[in-house]
Amino acid sequence: MAAAKSEVQVRIHHLNCGTDCPLGGRLFDGVSKGLTGRLVCHCLLIESDQHGLILVDTGYGLQDVACPHAPPSARITRTMRTILNIRLREEETACRQVERLGYRCEDVQHIVLTHLDFDHAGGLDDFPQARIHLMGAEYDAAIGPRHGFVTRNRYRPAQWGTADRWRRYGARGEKWFGFGAVRDLEGLPPEILLVPLPGHTWGHAGVAIHRAGGWLLHAGDAYFYRGEMREATRRCPAGSRAYQMMMEVDRKARLENQQRLRHLSIAHHDDVRILCAHDRTEFDRAIEGRLL
Repeated sequence: MAAAKSEVQVRIHHLNCGTDCPLGGRLFDGVSKGLTGRLVCHCLLIESDQHGLILVDTGYGLQDVACPHAPPSARITRTMRTILNIRLREEETACRQVERLGYRCEDVQHIVLTHLDFDHAGGLDDFPQARIHLMGAEYDAAIGPRHGFVTRNRYRPAQWGTADRWRRYGARGEKWFGFGAVRDLEGLPPEILLVPLPGHTWGHAGVAIHRAGGWLLHAGDAYFYRGEMREATRRCPAGSRAYQMMMEVDRKARLENQQRLRHLSIAHHDDVRILCAHDRTEFDRAIEGRLL
């Protein structure tokens, strides 16, 4: 079964938990007119009437901001700071945004991760009470040997807290619109699923949330640009296309999953809204309540 009627009411806040301004302008975001583009770190804060506060990804964290020039062995490598031209701002961290909504960071009880890249997991330690949910394949890849340029730069163990908070999953259960899915995440409502989408990383996953009006799928880095969804032919600026290729671990799997998502976004447009982690226009539309 693809979808069941939701009984648990959720409210979703769209948070930008980090800004990158890579050289290349519209070659990355499709709209900038200057020399630099603007990419966001689109995270979700879910208020559940029975399960408290739930984060989907964390973006950059307070310690990333406090130590912007840490040595390469620490939180974000100099290489990635340069490639992405990262702008670290305390007010953009998930922790500070949660506080501005009137909550404490300790009120976040669960974090569901699309993957463990430095720009998705930097805020984990800002939420010491939270149980962290992710695919087991992602955890294994992240804690294993970090050989090669991409692996050394993407996974930053200094950003992560103790392992006793981690809940790791393998794909199981009934399908979700033809995709494998992980249902019944420990301590979370049945309306929140992990949807494995490997390719960008070995354990990359989307996070599907059923709410009034249908499903919302946070597809993480399964795509980077809005033109890669909702249209029969893929469109993606050269800079974003090149970055996706640089960071992928399995091109065939990444492109196949992206194609399947593109089909989903067209065939089930009335049932599923899809967003990615870094497209600024998608984020702005979500804030305005007009996500396509």
